[in-house]
Amino acid sequence: MTLQRGSFRRAAAAAMCVGLAIGTAPAIAQTRTPPGSHADMQLSFAPVAARAAPAVVNVYAQRVVRGMARDPFFGRFSAPRIEQSLGSGVIVRDDGIIVTNNHVIEGAQSLKVVLNDRREYDAELVLADPRVDLAVLRINTRGERMPTLAYANTADAQVGDLVLAIGNPFGLQQTVTSGIISALARTEVGISDYAFFIQTDAAINRGNSGGALVDMQGRLIGINSAIASETGGSNGVGFAIPAEMVRRVVESAVAGGGTVVRPWLGARMQTVSADIARSLNLSRPEGVLVSELYPRAAGERAGLRVNDIILSVGGVEVRDEGAVRFQFATQRPGSRVPLTVLRDGRQITLTAAAEPPPGGAPEARELTGRHPLSGARVVTLTPATAEASGVDPFADGVFIQALDRRGIAARIGFRPGDIIDEVNGQPVRDAAQLDRLMAQATRWVIGVERNGQRAELRF
Repeated sequence: MTLQRGSFRRAAAAAMCVGLAIGTAPAIAQTRTPPGSHADMQLSFAPVAARAAPAVVNVYAQRVVRGMARDPFFGRFSAPRIEQSLGSGVIVRDDGIIVTNNHVIEGAQSLKVVLNDRREYDAELVLADPRVDLAVLRINTRGERMPTLAYANTADAQVGDLVLAIGNPFGLQQTVTSGIISALARTEVGISDYAFFIQTDAAINRGNSGGALVDMQGRLIGINSAIASETGGSNGVGFAIPAEMVRRVVESAVAGGGTVVRPWLGARMQTVSADIARSLNLSRPEGVLVSELYPRAAGERAGLRVNDIILSVGGVEVRDEGAVRFQFATQRPGSRVPLTVLRDGRQITLTAAAEPPPGGAPEARELTGRHPLSGARVVTLTPATAEASGVDPFADGVFIQALDRRGIAARIGFRPGDIIDEVNGQPVRDAAQLDRLMAQATRWVIGVERNGQRAELRF
């Protein structure tokens, strides 16, 4: 099985998905009833579709790609060509703010939005957040108020709830498909750094990326992002990014920060398996075990301890590290977040501050000279820089942020994300020290960590 974006196939394998909170069934569940008669089965989704459809748009992304062509006189030469991709988007503010998937617009030189009534607008990119695969666009409405979708409270969503998926598959005009929420809080899919997806069997195909998954009140539950498919067609396993994360990214974009700052608990955790539950004398596997705490980060300052079991974050039950990360990251910065924790056989409640990871953002440093890391742009590792780049925030040292493809480091085989923690037996603390150590030596033994594996490379 491979996973595919709604409008693009991901080079690696992967299926997209969506997640929502898993928790005790709320009181609203008591009002849900199945169809009771043949007449009930004849009811229509048309009013929901009519209410939601005007806020779902086409997004056209155009990029110039340089390829190789053959000329009969001059041989091979570089010939630019225009490449255009199509996705969907959702208007979430009436002043022209639109959210879509980052993979729909990534690398685009120009963007165009086509409304449900076929009006066209040039769009500008306000914020791109590749780590959660969302992007925020703006169109100039010249004072006109656009139709919008309100955010649903996905904590109330349950498996089996009816949903509609609205988008523009295969370049067709707007299409509505129906289904149910098949699963919540999918964290094992591996599509983004904050994987926590809503799964639906409503048909989603290429071009649906960035479109809306809506509830029966026409509210936005999530942004459709990917499918699990062996053929490229819809097999009834689609994934959407929950509205909580969408709201946080849009708020950051509108605030004008340029990047999304997500609260960070500062805890390394593992799922409580059956074996771990037995070793801790638990009646059943539940929650997430804290195995390490970053000094003076939000978790430690809230009173969290190693070997605590986190049962819920912000009132939402959690079952793995991805769920904890998502629930904490979607809290509004500056708020106080209750954590339900099992410690020594009894439940306690701690309160953590929703604050960004510590360490600030040291400037990147370009390494030059005659040594193996020449051509690498490196950054000192802090929780803040690590979280922003998707590397281990508990690691020490310096990580490679980018590489000059013509530089020595790239030719040797270093990669963005590699962590350099030691040179010639000396621990590396920051980028300036790494620069000095590389420049002073003529032979190098470099300690490198990549994807959890560590090696010493000799040059």
